[in-house]
Amino acid sequence: MTIVTTVVRRRKYQLVPLSRREANAWIGAHHRHNRAVVGDIFRVGLADGDGVLHGVGVAGRPVARMLDDGATVEITRVCTDGSPNACSMLYGALCRAAKALGYRRAITYTLAVESGASLRAAGWAPVAELDARQGWTTPSRPRQADLWGAEAAPPDPKIRWERLLRDAS
Repeated sequence: MTIVTTVVRRRKYQLVPLSRREANAWIGAHHRHNRAVVGDIFRVGLADGDGVLHGVGVAGRPVARMLDDGATVEITRVCTDGSPNACSMLYGALCRAAKALGYRRAITYTLAVESGASLRAAGWAPVAELDARQGWTTPSRPRQADLWGAEAAPPDPKIRWERLLRDAS
């Protein structure tokens, strides 16, 4: 297995495999506005030479049913401790893994107030602006609040980003 490394502030970071439990523990402790994931396809960590995690990325099936075509993967979480270039490295690693697994397109979402600089640096482009929602409930599919009494998604406008991983042919 080849380990991809990069030097950030004289620190050497490497990509490491993570269990869902490890990724969710990191997300629960560090993410600004999202909770841990319920399900995923794969995940990756970014660790320094001492094995200390500095970021986590998680990929899964698209949450939106209309986008779940079997050829699209959604990056559902990227969370770092603020280490420079960590987000871009995680997005790049997740896309390379998805491409190797045969996916043709990757999508992800940011809040409209977030800059998206890490996504642009990793080759992504904004493709849609989504209005704020108060929750996941729709007339065709009413939802209950989660176990903690709240909806999981922040009720803010979002941007959907996309990166093509390979031709549709």
